[in-house]
Amino acid sequence: MFKPGVAILSVTLSLAASMVCASGNPFVGKWKLVASKSRMPDEMKVQLKDGNTYAFDFGGGVETIVVDGSDQPGVEGSLLSVNAQAPDTWIVKRKIGGRISINATWKLSSDGSTLKDYFRQFEADGSTTSIDYVYRRTGEGWGFAGDWQSITETVNSPYVLELQEFQGDGLSIVDPVERRTRSAKVEGQVEPSGSANATSNADQGRSSSFRHVDEHTMVVTDKTHGKVTVTEEFVLSADLKVLTMTVHAVSLVRPYVLVFRRT
Repeated sequence: MFKPGVAILSVTLSLAASMVCASGNPFVGKWKLVASKSRMPDEMKVQLKDGNTYAFDFGGGVETIVVDGSDQPGVEGSLLSVNAQAPDTWIVKRKIGGRISINATWKLSSDGSTLKDYFRQFEADGSTTSIDYVYRRTGEGWGFAGDWQSITETVNSPYVLELQEFQGDGLSIVDPVERRTRSAKVEGQVEPSGSANATSNADQGRSSSFRHVDEHTMVVTDKTHGKVTVTEEFVLSADLKVLTMTVHAVSLVRPYVLVFRRT
């Protein structure tokens, strides 16, 4: 499966906090996620179609497959498989290019009202994103079929957000999951030259802009083919030690609120 916004969790940039005064930009520095104060709401929809055939919607489009453990065509050229290991346990896997990219274990509660998802995403470079979700059923449904909305999300992987100085008065945001760098003058459009796959990003019609609202608030807007897809609001605490990032995206059922502390 694809978890909408999981890539947002793995944004990484760099410059030491000691350089904040030198750069004059209080956002520059390394920031470590405070998981206990952060929320990353997620939603999964599972619909029983017929017999052992289910329709899954993880936010990237509906995928209809037979729950028999076999690899079957999924979204974006991937292969999706779901194995009913036990009445209360499903193993969900996704392959991309012959490589397992996601392995998740779903555990259904005895009363069928909650579902635990031990979600692991594996990157080509060997890194792993580990998140444990707890979902609550909303509306009707039986067994694993239903509309599931997360009530807790526990990030097990280290998550350090860093912001770099860019050409004096700009900023850079490097996303190792999407393999792209967003670098822009504040108040300006993205400069794709800093990206490892700038051509690919340009072909996809992506652009970003950074805007300071005030000395403690910055808004980053991402567009694809001219349409806004993600808006991120960065707010610094008065003592400049805490950074709160609120993420609004078309793929998210509710905003992410990520709280970081300066390292």
